[in-house]
Amino acid sequence: MFSYVDQSIRKLLLKKHQLVDLDKSGQEISGGAAPFISILGPVTIPRLIDGEEVPLEWYPFVRRVELAHVLDAANEVRSGQSDAFRALLQTNMSVNSVFALPGFRDMNEPLVRIHSCCLTGDIFGSMRCDCGPQLEAALRMMKQEGGGAVVYMAGHEGRGIGLWAKAVTYLLQDAGQDTYEANVSLGLPEDSRDFSDAATALRYLLNDTPIRLLSNNPQKREHLEKNGQAISKAVSLVSGVNDYNIRYLRSKRRKGHKLPDDL
Repeated sequence: MFSYVDQSIRKLLLKKHQLVDLDKSGQEISGGAAPFISILGPVTIPRLIDGEEVPLEWYPFVRRVELAHVLDAANEVRSGQSDAFRALLQTNMSVNSVFALPGFRDMNEPLVRIHSCCLTGDIFGSMRCDCGPQLEAALRMMKQEGGGAVVYMAGHEGRGIGLWAKAVTYLLQDAGQDTYEANVSLGLPEDSRDFSDAATALRYLLNDTPIRLLSNNPQKREHLEKNGQAISKAVSLVSGVNDYNIRYLRSKRRKGHKLPDDL
């Protein structure tokens, strides 16, 4: 939940340029125009990478269409409506994030990883996917290069179907379906992710500088370029292969992911 119950906080953040409203091309807007996304930051987040402390710069961002619902609930709180605060606390929206290593905004063709949220892999270390190892490997590569950024897409759990549906697809996979067949069995797309807001955030932070995309997925590059983010090169990222995720990775390779033939 994210809102401005006290509008003076929003005004203060805008004045200090810690809150910026952007159009779809990543340009700042003001006045009465409705933004495509709003972005906060930077907030300093110290993190260990290969045993060394690195002060990441965190930029949370959210789509206006999602933020509007929360702002409406905040207005009800300010007006004193009964139970409005409880409703505000229960209002959900996807807050995505850029985690940038120092100097990212001044780099020429920085490494960027667009990483879909994976609770089971990123947080609990599940070996059913390669998400956690990919995230850690990406940060190590960026540290070695002296910069880069991870764009963490909170709304992309299970390629966009959400955590509950993802759990169901795991049960279907245990019964023999592959990761894509399981989505379709639920009446859902094989991949329902949208990268347009990620492109907007990057275009703003980098002023339309091209990136090197850490990804094995050609469709991810295609979607980002379609939304205006220039990409000079796709860099392969293979990590965390094991007996539990080999079938999953082979399914991704059949769908066009650039993965080794010997998987």
